[in-house]
Amino acid sequence: MQLIKPKQQGSLLLNDIQSFESNTSFKVWWLAQSGFLIKWQGKYLLFDPYLSDTLTCKYKNTDKPHTRMSELVIEPTRLSFINIITSSHNHTDHLDVDTLVPMINNNKDIKLIIPEANRDFVVNRIGCPKDFPIGLNDGLSYEYAGFKITGLPAAHNKVERNENGECRFMGYIAQFGNYSVYHSGDTLWFEELEEILKSYKVDIAFLPINGNKPERKVAGNLNPEEAARLGKVIRAKLVIPHHYNLFEFNTEDPKHFETQCQNYQINYKVLEMGEGMVYPK
Repeated sequence: MQLIKPKQQGSLLLNDIQSFESNTSFKVWWLAQSGFLIKWQGKYLLFDPYLSDTLTCKYKNTDKPHTRMSELVIEPTRLSFINIITSSHNHTDHLDVDTLVPMINNNKDIKLIIPEANRDFVVNRIGCPKDFPIGLNDGLSYEYAGFKITGLPAAHNKVERNENGECRFMGYIAQFGNYSVYHSGDTLWFEELEEILKSYKVDIAFLPINGNKPERKVAGNLNPEEAARLGKVIRAKLVIPHHYNLFEFNTEDPKHFETQCQNYQINYKVLEMGEGMVYPK
């Protein structure tokens, strides 16, 4: 199978990122899977990047091969200007040592935001000092470089908490200027989610669409219909899908999401890997 080629990758993508300047709008790029980069007034927030072949190598010659569908968008060492990076939970496509360690080493004063419940696991995986990650729980916030990041619960496949009541799976609200964006992490729809999100008046909701199929033997996510409907219910101004076109066994056709968004009459944008979009247009 021929790999999907990103719309922009390597130097072309890097030039696009670095050349964007605006005091009144921000730009977002999809870096594949659940990774989104936001640039706002010269500062950078990177949600849940996976920029390696860690999982393909790990599961080679097993009963759960992670066969790639797409080319790598950019080497993590080239993103040497990031202010904040997030990990929403401990699964490798959201907490990847081969992505995070090079970025941490190449970005002075970078802040890594994680669920507080996962601190020991994160520290062990990436080999950092125990006090390096910024730990959040639902409702707690952290402000840095013009961004306010607030933790929200996520259900993957359920809202799971440790003995201290701290969430192991999270989403994040990022507020900056007059904007508010929601990155779901990996999540299913759960009872409180819509009410929590309505209060943030979300401009962009980044939502997974790969669905929840037990035969995949991995935790699931919203499917295309649920993602479109959630965007409608929370009155998001724009919905952008993620978590597809990376691994053959765990993907979805974004055209199904487009159809559902049209049915629900909501604004959406399906980005190609490496593609950037200025908001507001």
